[in-house]
Amino acid sequence: MALSNEEIKNKLIEKFGDAIINFDESYGMLSFEAPKDINLKVLQFLFDDATLQFQFLTDLTAVHYPDDKGSELAVVYHLHNLKDNVRIRFKVRTSIERPDVFTATKLFSAANWMERETFDFYGVNFVGHPNLKRILNVDEMDYFPMRKEFPMEDQTRIDKDDEMFGRGGSII
Repeated sequence: MALSNEEIKNKLIEKFGDAIINFDESYGMLSFEAPKDINLKVLQFLFDDATLQFQFLTDLTAVHYPDDKGSELAVVYHLHNLKDNVRIRFKVRTSIERPDVFTATKLFSAANWMERETFDFYGVNFVGHPNLKRILNVDEMDYFPMRKEFPMEDQTRIDKDDEMFGRGGSII
């Protein structure tokens, strides 16, 4: 019998109780959140449980929510159970002032470069990471370019024709 989202949700609630929040099923994929101080416990449980077996880290990134004061950054893990071909999304939230989240490199080797990239672009400090340094941007950068702290383009520019950028005008 295939692993269902309801079964995953029930196992998480049974193990962690009210600590697991914001369950959602978007396009059939189960998503949920947990406090950042138990991210490794949740990941280890998802990995070790005989029924769940989420032993493949597909992706790890972050999202910046500038309007959510105190939890502006969300670290997002996409996990895959290869046996039952089931994917889930797990998020932990942290503040920009203290963006510390425990590293998952001991559990998933693939987390090494993904965490470095997330640090490089969002500034998440993965506590315990073996080599947390910039991976794509220059070391001299004093900001994190994927945060929504800067406008996307200068709205005062007059040297651009909006029709060339797909804005305004009619399509023939």
